[in-house]
Amino acid sequence: MYRTAAKRLLAGGGFTTTRILRYPKLRSTIIPSSYTSGLCTSSMGGGNTESPMGNQSVNPNQSGPTAGTGEGQRRHESRKPRAEFQEEQARVLSASLRHVPRLGWTEEAMMAGSRDVGVSPSIVGSFSRKEAALVEFFMDECLQLLMDRIDSGLDLQNLIPSERIAKLIRIRLEMQVPYMSKWPQALSIQAHPLNVPTSFKQRAMLVDEIWHAVGDGASDLDWYVKRTILGGVYSTTEIYMLTDNSLEHRDTWTFLNDRVKDAFDLKKSIQEAKYFAEDIGAGVGKSVQGLMNGVMQTMSRRSGGSAF
Repeated sequence: MYRTAAKRLLAGGGFTTTRILRYPKLRSTIIPSSYTSGLCTSSMGGGNTESPMGNQSVNPNQSGPTAGTGEGQRRHESRKPRAEFQEEQARVLSASLRHVPRLGWTEEAMMAGSRDVGVSPSIVGSFSRKEAALVEFFMDECLQLLMDRIDSGLDLQNLIPSERIAKLIRIRLEMQVPYMSKWPQALSIQAHPLNVPTSFKQRAMLVDEIWHAVGDGASDLDWYVKRTILGGVYSTTEIYMLTDNSLEHRDTWTFLNDRVKDAFDLKKSIQEAKYFAEDIGAGVGKSVQGLMNGVMQTMSRRSGGSAF
């Protein structure tokens, strides 16, 4: 139904996840985002199934917890089964996205979304980092959509690695096009100190999924180098896209292709430097001719270095 971070949390948060960050020689399960921090604390509190709203006092003049006030509605919501309440929050966030182009990544958009699905706007109070919860939900949804595209048989086999990477980044960035006018606000929210860890984790998982789809089998230091470089390519293209007024963002895709090519060339240069150091080291203590032979060996490999 709704593909959200709420459905991919660890068992300790009430859900399980099948998504992993593919570290070299280690498959370590991690939470895709801190969307849990946007949920009521019941989602993180083991056996306690009440939200923080459930601890607040109720007006004694009310006939019951479902009386027509926001307070009564919150108490009623806190008594719902945890999974049902989290699903309700997910529906609110999903419905809120259609209001983002007009209202931005704001509480107003979230309240409008709650009304769309017939939920009291008071539910917005159950998200501890309201706007951040909405941005993180969107990021998780986009990652899930990208993975669905890949799993459904996205044709990458006939492309070289650099083309595969450029294609996957483009597919992901195209998901942001409807929200482009408000994306600077999303970036600002992600850059807030409280939200940086989640933002970094989400982008790390995106980069990891792209490399996995490309067929990367790197290990050790190379694993980290690849993801760092690709993360830089993604982020610079994302920023460039904000200033691109060309038809269908054609300039952005040209920029992306150039950056991917540069990244592959950089990797080749790094490899050549490694070869050079090895060959020079082998020639130290030998004749000048032996040293020159090392240099010539490096030069002969210039056309043979593999991209990433």
